[in-house]
Amino acid sequence: MINSIGINKQPKNTKVVVAMSGGVDSSVAAGLMKKDGYNVVGITLKLYNDPKNSTESRQCCAGQDILDAKRVSENLNINHKILYYQKKFKTEVIDSFIDSYNAGETPIPCVQCNQTVKFRDLFKYAKDLNADALITGHYVTRVEGGDKALMYRAKDYSRDQSYFLFSTTQEQLNFLRFPLGQIDKSETREIAKNLNLNVAQKPDSQDICFVPNGDYSSVIKKFRPESFKKGDIVGLNGKKLGEHEGIINYTIGQRRGIKLSSQDPYYVIGINSISNTITVGPKEALIIKKMKLRDLNILGSNKDFEKEILIKVRSTGKLLKAKINIDNNKADVEILEKETGISPGQACVFYNQDMKGFKVLGGGWIDKTFNKQLST
Repeated sequence: MINSIGINKQPKNTKVVVAMSGGVDSSVAAGLMKKDGYNVVGITLKLYNDPKNSTESRQCCAGQDILDAKRVSENLNINHKILYYQKKFKTEVIDSFIDSYNAGETPIPCVQCNQTVKFRDLFKYAKDLNADALITGHYVTRVEGGDKALMYRAKDYSRDQSYFLFSTTQEQLNFLRFPLGQIDKSETREIAKNLNLNVAQKPDSQDICFVPNGDYSSVIKKFRPESFKKGDIVGLNGKKLGEHEGIINYTIGQRRGIKLSSQDPYYVIGINSISNTITVGPKEALIIKKMKLRDLNILGSNKDFEKEILIKVRSTGKLLKAKINIDNNKADVEILEKETGISPGQACVFYNQDMKGFKVLGGGWIDKTFNKQLST
């Protein structure tokens, strides 16, 4: 008997670990598994907690979220465990985030979190529990592809989270299940309401869990106060135009906060951590045509990259036509459409379209970008 998650067991004999963040999505994922008769174990990770904001925060994995996950588990009558991963999270996510900013990059800590403590370590924990599958509330579609699982964008493109999951390994993807991949958010909330879950109307998390109110510089000031070092602001010709208060206050494409008088607005075009300089220029200088990627994770086959593919360079961005040349763990990318404001440190995720939708082929981290006037 093949059950609803593709395993040859009756649901009652199938143990599933559900990653429960305390939000409505993961709570509904747990509820659907329980409703279908699976042996469900809910796991909540305590990663970071600011006690000043824990009861009001709209951040992921805050103190209130842990309480909500516990209440949902009690309501569903499932086992629930809390794993205390603060030390791992500090080392592998927060420190990496700060290092990336200090290097003049624009990091994406949510991908790093998925790549390390959430999938790598939770994957191992679920295996140690002899679980048959790891369930999450991500909006992404998993399809059986013969001898391996395939990842596709979610049915609801406005909620699709495949960009944040590009680093999922094939081994992890084979073990993972995403029950929300083919429903939209309104359906999720309706299911939560029907299951009498206390989080049915809970707002979505908005902020990075360790970045209160989106204030990145305050986090860096807390952990690395020495990072705020003054330096030069220069034009595309290298001429000094002014001074900045620290490169961590700037990201590629930024317009506000440059504090230079000019007839036309200046944008941050480049950030050089070695010389501690910010390069500014006109908006057209932000157009990027080529990139170099590092630390690839490939889910597709070599054949997938013999032709044009589609890429995404920011979570809310559009799909762009591109050509990819892969060399071991690195890649050269030629963007075939106009795109601006791409920054090192961000992710570049690969897709192609087939009869089933937009398949995720993997991706990598942007190491260097190139335009006509400057490389960053």
